Amino acid sequence: MASARKPKEKTALPAWASPELIRALPKSDLHVHLDGSLRPGTLIELARERRVRLPAWSEEGLLRKVFRERYRSLPEYLQGFGLTCAVLQDAEALERAAWELCLDGQEEGVRYLEIRFAPQLHAHPGLSLEEVLRAVGRGIERAEKRFNRRSAVRRGEEPPFRAGIVVCAMRFFLPAFSRHYADLCSVLSELPRDQVFGIASEALVRASIRARDEAGVPVVGVDLAGQEKGYPAADHARAYQLAHEAFLGKTVHAGEDYGPESIFQAITVCHADRIGHGTWLFSAGRVSREVGNRREYVRRLVEFIADRRITLEVCLTSNLQTLPALGGLRRHPFRRMLRERLSASLCTDNRLVSRTTVSREWERALAAFRLSPKQAADLLVYGFKRSFFPGSYREKRAYVRQVLDYRDRVLEAHGVSL
Repeated sequence: MASARKPKEKTALPAWASPELIRALPKSDLHVHLDGSLRPGTLIELARERRVRLPAWSEEGLLRKVFRERYRSLPEYLQGFGLTCAVLQDAEALERAAWELCLDGQEEGVRYLEIRFAPQLHAHPGLSLEEVLRAVGRGIERAEKRFNRRSAVRRGEEPPFRAGIVVCAMRFFLPAFSRHYADLCSVLSELPRDQVFGIASEALVRASIRARDEAGVPVVGVDLAGQEKGYPAADHARAYQLAHEAFLGKTVHAGEDYGPESIFQAITVCHADRIGHGTWLFSAGRVSREVGNRREYVRRLVEFIADRRITLEVCLTSNLQTLPALGGLRRHPFRRMLRERLSASLCTDNRLVSRTTVSREWERALAAFRLSPKQAADLLVYGFKRSFFPGSYREKRAYVRQVLDYRDRVLEAHGVSL
């Protein structure tokens, strides 16, 4: 029997859209990992200076051997993070990585960015969690000041560039992950490991709140990353309660390698305002049999998410690379997310590891799902409205209004009406 063919991905943009328009529009990226988004040239330079061995010493070689367009498995996809984390073990490297990530976004029209990473992977006796956060904050501050000196921004004709930090707690870790984790595991060796994971997350949140409140670091939210199956979000409920009480934004990687119940737990136990990926949201077959009517469970969960405007951080390219079961972009659940009128935002996940940009994610979405100008305009603004903006509510409202007005002027300049 002949094997089923994957549907061919559409690459032609709708008639109303163009690469130039996509680049000009004000965009956001709510889900981008710092350690997955280094410039390849920077990785090489930092590795030489810090005597970190790489499998190749040219950008072409790294893109061929490590950071590919396609991966055979999730472990292969994750291989590159060992290299990037190895060079990001000092304040100078962290500041540079954050600075360059902001600049790369600015170059393609990104006006709002939330940089997420796990400070525990970079902390050690010579570099505390707070010092890690301060370094990344300095990179963001430099990039904001540089961009916002533009005359069009100062005159109010364009929205400024803003960015914040989302700290990632880890569902699971081993002592080998970092010196910080090794020390923690040693001190807490008598405790069950699920308690150790929860305590590590609580310590991270406390350090992040202190960095925000005492040092002015733009920490805007907390995330939970890592393997879902076997490592439930409930283990980190105390850490998320602390974040909740401190008025931090809450997002959780959920529904990426586990089913809808993981998404529900993230929302109800961790107070999640947003969900990272949520790829298997509609997959009733991934709901446990104990639930009973699995299709009805999914239907109600989708209604729950829609009613509360919980935003899904959608990473199309990354999902195709790590979840071969999707079978192609046109089968991605983003199509149904649109149909269900869910709040969603297009994100890169990892600019280097996934070989993508925000503009490329938009191009792929527009081509594959044939978005209308109205759909695209609405989708674009979700990323700004549902951001964990580093400012007051009134400041955020004014900023979103600037973005909306600028979006409409850009569309009009390109002959597109809503």
